[in-house]
Amino acid sequence: MATQIIETRDLVREYKKLRAVDHISFTVEPGEAVGYIGANGAGKSTTIKMLTGILRPTSGLVRTCGRDPLRERIALAREIGVVFGQRSQLWWDLPLQESFTILGAIHRLDPAVARVRSGELVDLLEMGGFLSTPVRQLSLGQRMRAEIAASLIHRPRLLILDEPTIGLDVLSKQRLRDFLGAERREHGTTLLLTTHDMGDIERLCDRVLVVDHGRLAYDGTLSGLAKTVGAERVMVVDLAPQAGHEGVAELRDIPGAALVGVEGEGTRQHLAFDPQATSAGAVLAAVSARADVLDLAIEEPDIEDVVRRIYAASR
Repeated sequence: MATQIIETRDLVREYKKLRAVDHISFTVEPGEAVGYIGANGAGKSTTIKMLTGILRPTSGLVRTCGRDPLRERIALAREIGVVFGQRSQLWWDLPLQESFTILGAIHRLDPAVARVRSGELVDLLEMGGFLSTPVRQLSLGQRMRAEIAASLIHRPRLLILDEPTIGLDVLSKQRLRDFLGAERREHGTTLLLTTHDMGDIERLCDRVLVVDHGRLAYDGTLSGLAKTVGAERVMVVDLAPQAGHEGVAELRDIPGAALVGVEGEGTRQHLAFDPQATSAGAVLAAVSARADVLDLAIEEPDIEDVVRRIYAASR
């Protein structure tokens, strides 16, 4: 059995007037959760279609679960689950439960095993209240829970998610994120996630691949992504008013930090600093020497801004 769940080497996919994927190389190890992110048209969906055997590469190597996705597509289908946010693998006019029964048969699961597994997923994703409802009548949040369950009914080694939370409300997104995190911890499922929602990446992934115009612009951790472009952290401090004054003087000369926001007559101030150049402790010590600190918080770099900087640097 192959050690790597995904392997690509100099992977290229060309169309008549466009190279959608341009010599991309990366690997994904068992149990990893990897975010594959980029702007629209960057090459994300094309890569996924080659990983799953839907598209033939123009050149280069691709292996998924140790298999050639094109030549071993049927065997590969038993080892992967795929969720496309805009496409369904459920039977539109049938009650949801019947879709699960059919999918169990397609994957050649023993009927008793399929019933136990679908029951487990129904409980974990809280779908008991709409199992008898035709899929076409489900809300978007209900249908996406059902799509996730459908992709996992055969316990795949790899789960590929293409925009799984698109259009969902905050509660539905959190429910899906919690479930996916638990599935990975308990069963060792490998996740490959493409999304425009940075909350998905921050909560689910420990590694990020950034693709820009078909080329891999970054491969590493989320924290490393921010460090690559020198993204700043922001310390938000709540300060006690100075004696005889209603507010607090602006902290414009704190070493290693820049004042980027002031609220409430200076009682709340925002100081940006580069964690590679100075520490949060040093900034706090300098602030404490100037005013009484009542409370503080550290805001991490905005990931969307970091990704924009990566794009700019790669171009």
